[in-house]
Amino acid sequence: MKTLILLRHAKSSWDDHGVRDFDRALNPKGERAARTMGSHMRAIGLSWDYAIASPATRVIETLEQASQGYGRRIDPDWDRRAYLASAATLLELVHDAPVTADTLLLSGHNPGLEDLILLLVPDGDAKRDQVEIKFPTASLAVMTCDADNWADVAAGSCTLTTFVRPRDLDPSLGPDAD
Repeated sequence: MKTLILLRHAKSSWDDHGVRDFDRALNPKGERAARTMGSHMRAIGLSWDYAIASPATRVIETLEQASQGYGRRIDPDWDRRAYLASAATLLELVHDAPVTADTLLLSGHNPGLEDLILLLVPDGDAKRDQVEIKFPTASLAVMTCDADNWADVAAGSCTLTTFVRPRDLDPSLGPDAD
């Protein structure tokens, strides 16, 4: 049995239109959401053996803030393939994870992370249905996968055990009013 943790980057800033997408930083709400999610990860006893993350600035800053909340540095393998990756590419990254790692933390972007959950978790799961509606920024998903090796993780082989959005922990981290 393997455990896969997905953490989407927190809310980033669109204030500087001259900054390329890869270099966009978190906004203050995103920083707070990432710290809150890190604290929640610690509170529920979530830990990992190995981590992979997109090297985009907003992911780097999300993991820095989550580390502050968690109280443990998240030191991933920064993999450029994770930047705006499709579910198929993310699954390749999962397949390439060290077999000795029982729990993998993967941090990156949508729609790839959301699509990966929808690929791995079979229809008919209430949490999956919530993810299908939206996997917001700084959201956390935890899946247990019926596999002894990461290379054997396949479509429909995982169970979504946890799905938490920042607004579930602090309503002020929900969507901004229009």
